[in-house]
Amino acid sequence: MIKLDFVKKVNNNLTLKVKKEIDDNEFIAIFGESGAGKTTILRIIAGLEKPDFGKIIVDDEIWFDSNKNINLKPQKRKIGFVFQEHALFPNMSVYENLLYAKNDKNRANLLLKLTELEDLKQRFPHELSGGQKQRVALIRALMREPKIVLLDEPFSALDMKMRESLQDEIIKIHNQLKLTTILVSHEIAEVIKLSNRVFILKDGQIIKDDKPISIFTKQKITSSFKLNATVLDIKDKENLSILTLSFGSNIIEISVSKKEAKELKVGDSIIISSKSFNPIIEKIKF
Repeated sequence: MIKLDFVKKVNNNLTLKVKKEIDDNEFIAIFGESGAGKTTILRIIAGLEKPDFGKIIVDDEIWFDSNKNINLKPQKRKIGFVFQEHALFPNMSVYENLLYAKNDKNRANLLLKLTELEDLKQRFPHELSGGQKQRVALIRALMREPKIVLLDEPFSALDMKMRESLQDEIIKIHNQLKLTTILVSHEIAEVIKLSNRVFILKDGQIIKDDKPISIFTKQKITSSFKLNATVLDIKDKENLSILTLSFGSNIIEISVSKKEAKELKVGDSIIISSKSFNPIIEKIKF
């Protein structure tokens, strides 16, 4: 059980006020806009920042208590922290990076096997892909057998395929090692996939606490959509005009009336909108 009850003035515009309890083996996501205080909460739990006052108690062990002047050092807290950047030692192999965290070859071999990284143990960070580096960073954080794993947007620098692969890895590790995990994220799909409970953080306070699917499906769902596009080509065809448009990295063709097309020219920026539609859904295959 983790008991958080602290206040921290981050700056003139933001004061964190957190009072929550987290059960063992929960997967918590902290969701909110940039600057809401998400990462600061992780840093306070890890002991990298000190609250102004309050308490942090983990399994009846006091990690911080302003009244008793207790502030457990970061290295004495059973924490595994994975940042946005992998921060591996470039002059050390994968295996040496793990053993630097804790000189326990049995633990290192177990984690390498669990994440299917055994064949890469002698490689150096510059020989790894972005996803492989983050997997190594994750298991390095697990070397000291932490009670709590803190994940600070660890997928942000990865492409979609690597991101989904690492998410699956984290779920597997969380379940097999029976961890308590706290993830900072601003991606709704990621939060729903990974966590069983989400804290919605706004202006330094947790304004909602519930299952992700409950919170996000209670938001207003729109039946309309809008796309910003650029006109690449206009061609007349019988009673219609065909517009070739680009939006993002996609190029599409749509049919419009000649009257609508008459108002347009190549290079114009337009908005395509619809109030009701029948979407075609196709699974992305990598």
